[in-house]
Amino acid sequence: MRILIGKDYEEISKKAALMVAAQVMLKPNSVLGLATGSTPLGLYRELIAMYQRGELDFSAVRTINLDEYYPLAPDHPQSYHYFMNDHLFKQINVKPENIHLPKGNADAVKAECDAYETMISQVGGIDLQVLGIGVNGHIGFNEPHPFLHAQTHLVDLTAETIQVNSRFFASAEEVPRQAVTMGMGTILKARRILLIASGRSKAEAIKKTVNGLVTTECPSSFLQTHPAVTLVLDQEAAALL
Repeated sequence: MRILIGKDYEEISKKAALMVAAQVMLKPNSVLGLATGSTPLGLYRELIAMYQRGELDFSAVRTINLDEYYPLAPDHPQSYHYFMNDHLFKQINVKPENIHLPKGNADAVKAECDAYETMISQVGGIDLQVLGIGVNGHIGFNEPHPFLHAQTHLVDLTAETIQVNSRFFASAEEVPRQAVTMGMGTILKARRILLIASGRSKAEAIKKTVNGLVTTECPSSFLQTHPAVTLVLDQEAAALL
């Protein structure tokens, strides 16, 4: 596990963007696993700026997102489809047919999850997976639990995650109680993993990720078993290392 520490959010966003940019430059048809939430916003802004300066070309890139709220439609303002289009996709030259997210309002959720797994296999797997981390150590929406699903599945969100994510909604009551998410096995199949964390609230989770026991009660601890993980942390997130 490689750990890079920057002084603040702006610096780690630039470091993370350089890593993603290098992946795209070295393999123009890369499959990028992408995350949502506030953490990767700086990364996405940096990638957009690189594209606008003519430094990056996303025309052959394929993207696969980690998760989506259930049962939100893709055009819902709080859906991750909407988030990704607004904060990245419509500002770069990625082709619409190369963009993949779970369908949050699928009628048959199990079939949607199975189809998502099949799609990931058909594109050859994920070259670089971008991750954030929850204060409880969740990655994607794989919440602490005695058992973890290996593949894409429907998950019940914890009260803690609902409360944290309520900042994106008018109230906690409006936050969906479930989500479709890649499983831990799917995430760990990515060839390379890049986890970004910022802020003192993430320090305990980062400590457990790096130095704790590998346990389903801290899903991010499973990153210790992967051969090519890079953590990009600001000083506050790295405070307990």
